[in-house]
Amino acid sequence: MRVLGLSGSLRAESLNARLLRLAAEEFRADATFEEFDDLAQIPPFDEDLLDLQPESVERLKRAIAAADAILIATPEYNGSIPGQLKNALDWVSRPLADSPIRSKPVAVIGASTGAFGGIWAQRELKKVLGLMGARVLEVELPVAKANRRLEHEELCTELRLVAEALVLATAPVALAV
Repeated sequence: MRVLGLSGSLRAESLNARLLRLAAEEFRADATFEEFDDLAQIPPFDEDLLDLQPESVERLKRAIAAADAILIATPEYNGSIPGQLKNALDWVSRPLADSPIRSKPVAVIGASTGAFGGIWAQRELKKVLGLMGARVLEVELPVAKANRRLEHEELCTELRLVAEALVLATAPVALAV
């Protein structure tokens, strides 16, 4: 199983990048976790450039297509998702019929130094992903006070539950006869 990790923060050592890397450690041994770290290279979405997609957009689309599941860690900016993350998703969603994220299981987590753990951003992101046709998992993990909480063992247990939900979402469904 291949899992693609995507941090919505552009900072290399952001709380969300750290949260994503902690989550990577909680997947079972036969899962391969790859982090897409070129979000900053994706230019502003421009429908005039759809036929001439930049290489950075193609790399993101190939990474999503190659993954069995996606885990996104998002910060919350002004009660919503970061602009660069939304921009990248706008590129990925076009054309909708060919989007590599369609029907792909996606889990959303997030970290914040505030008391709510970025829950508004996570809900906004789930809405965007759902409109794109992704199979958005119900599981949530808002990590409040993340500047202190990323060191706690209980967080690893919560991340393991998210990882297990993604693994379960990729398992073939047995049909009852």
